This record gives sequence, structure tokens and C-alpha cells, in this order.
Amino acid sequence: MAFPRVSAGVAVRSSSPVETRLGDSPDIGQAMRRKEDMPITRECTSCGQLNRIPVVHLSDEGRCGACKQPLPAISEPIAATTETFLEIVKEARVPILVDFWAPWCGPCRMAAPEVARLATEMAGRAIVLKVNTEEYPELAARYRVQSIPTFAIFSHGQIVRQESGVVDHLVMESWLAGL
Repeated sequence: MAFPRVSAGVAVRSSSPVETRLGDSPDIGQAMRRKEDMPITRECTSCGQLNRIPVVHLSDEGRCGACKQPLPAISEPIAATTETFLEIVKEARVPILVDFWAPWCGPCRMAAPEVARLATEMAGRAIVLKVNTEEYPELAARYRVQSIPTFAIFSHGQIVRQESGVVDHLVMESWLAGL
């Protein structure tokens, strides 16, 4: 399953709670100051125009800058880099589910359809991020991910829940609905 890759503001197609606050460590603060408003580009399904969506508006419906057709809220998991992960967690106005996974992990591949279904069902009410622990081990280490898949829920820049193992999308939805 391919997830949109979010990197430096550009979307590119490609195949027990922990007390942590964003900005507590110097490296996170520096990443946050690097770009105040990191946009993500989305292609309009009507005209094909690329539209820049500020991170704070990922859960909002907008309009295409060219044809003025509606651009729905993000409804698929976003494959995030360290920078986009930090920016989205800091700026999002809705809860965020993060799936820490790896391509070689069988249970991660089993969970992927559930994660995608959750992203579709929660569009506008939550954002779903995918963090490849092979590419971004520093994020896995920061949130003490010791097995995969691990799911973490963030709200207002703080981690509020973290669970390991394959979980049904309805269970994940109930976690998000409780926020």
C-alpha cells in the first residue's frame, strides 16, 4: 500500500502513556523554529493543480486555488519525516494517531488496511501519520517504541496514549473519539 510521503512541505507518492512534550528538548525546538508554517501540497482531483495546505489546516476542507472545487480534509495516512511529524504534532487542531511501523514487519502490513480505514473514517476529525522506524529511528527512540507496530495518540502536542500490537480500526477510533 502506498502512502503520500510528506517531506519539506511537499507530498510525493511512494510505494502505557509516555510523558513527553514537544519543545522539551533543544533539537525539537530547533526543528520547530526552522519553518513556522510548513505547508503540504495536495493535488486537486478535479483539475490536477497542486495546492499548498498549511499543517494547521490539514483537518479542514478547503478549495482548490485554480478551479475552486472543494479539497477535502486529509483522508489517508501521511508518511511523515521527522520534520513534518514534529510540525504536525505541534500545529494540528485535531488528535493525531501515529503508526510506528517498518516495511519488513508482517504485523505492520496486517495493520496497514486498518490504519488506512481509520484515516478515511476520521477525516476532518483526526490526522493519521505513519512513521517508518527504519528511516526515522530517532522518532522511535524518542517515544520509546520497542516493538512494532506501535500506535500513539497525540493531542495538543502531547502523547496521551501508546499501545503496541495490531489493533482494529474501531478500537483506534474509540481512542481518538475519547479526546
